[in-house]
Amino acid sequence: MSATYLTGARIVMPDRMLENSALLIQDGRISAIEPAGAPRGAHVIDLAGQTLMPGLIDLHCDAIEKETEPRARVQFPMDFAVAQVDRRNAAAGITTPYHALSFANNEWGVRNNATAAQLARSIRAFRGHGLVDNRVHCRYEITDAQAVDVLRTLLDEGVVDLLSVMDHSPGQGQFKTLESYVQYMMGNHGMDRQQAEIAAQTKTLAAAGAGARVEQLLSHAQRAGVPTASHDDDTVHRIAAMRNLGVTLSEFPITMDTAKAAVSCGLATIMGAPNILRGASQSGSMRAIDAIRAGAVTCLCSDYQPSTLIAAVYVAASQAGLTLPQAAALVTANPADACGLGDRGRIAPGLRADLIAVTQVGKLPVVSHAWSQGRLVCATHYPTPPVAQSLAA
Repeated sequence: MSATYLTGARIVMPDRMLENSALLIQDGRISAIEPAGAPRGAHVIDLAGQTLMPGLIDLHCDAIEKETEPRARVQFPMDFAVAQVDRRNAAAGITTPYHALSFANNEWGVRNNATAAQLARSIRAFRGHGLVDNRVHCRYEITDAQAVDVLRTLLDEGVVDLLSVMDHSPGQGQFKTLESYVQYMMGNHGMDRQQAEIAAQTKTLAAAGAGARVEQLLSHAQRAGVPTASHDDDTVHRIAAMRNLGVTLSEFPITMDTAKAAVSCGLATIMGAPNILRGASQSGSMRAIDAIRAGAVTCLCSDYQPSTLIAAVYVAASQAGLTLPQAAALVTANPADACGLGDRGRIAPGLRADLIAVTQVGKLPVVSHAWSQGRLVCATHYPTPPVAQSLAA
């Protein structure tokens, strides 16, 4: 692989910024920072003051579901859907996306077990062909007894890169009331009220035996070396219970006390970038920016919209008083550490050359270039703003 020499960049290091600096990529790795010059034959790219940072690592995004099923009961071919979301992630600067797939029996569309398993295998099969390093995050709905064997098989096949357990029963977690659950099912999954109420009743009744199923599945994943997470933790007691089961990540903790408890016992805490960008949670839970200010968030994920991740970095820096390296760590170094990805997430010699260049378009930070293991997988060229004309001209 030929060398690539990036020059004229503001480089985001783990603990500082390097101004008007350069970086050398060789054989898919970061070869040198501030090298003496470009080696002969290297492809030279002048970033002209743009910000160079590690490629983004997104531990939870279910955008693949909408690519596969853009409308209720309307499904596209899975290889087509995977290829489209791969391109979306490259353009968003996400070089390591974990595609979140829900296993929830036959409740709705792409989230039933057979379809989700097929999609997980399609993502895995695409890894050698994609622009970015596509990975699989399997979400187990604990009220589904049938999904355990499906997920154990996927774990044994080496398809799963991250496993989380979630409980979307009405009356707790994300759905604090029955009505909030019913409204969600009607709005997001095309159900009428009667169907949504039946789904709520069915889910509540299916909770019997969930504890044993969760323990069994988490143990199986951990024996396979797969990181495990809990989802929508709403009490300190639940954090302790999940930690005792070997879970190392807490996704979308509902309250500040819960998030602080997770951090205090060594769990990585994950909040959504859309929450940062909008300034509020879609389900009425706490604001992510408040949790960052309190030191209760270690990672951000795009949740359902890949393009929000880079924007959230800059909002977090400006609104939570973080330096750019600290804010960038929420979507680079910290997620890498949380999932044991020691070969990426930072700019350092020897690591994978997963990198992005960020430019300013109006007031928005936008990814202009993305490299995945040294390959340029996205390049855009925004027009230079015209010089303002004098009124007297």
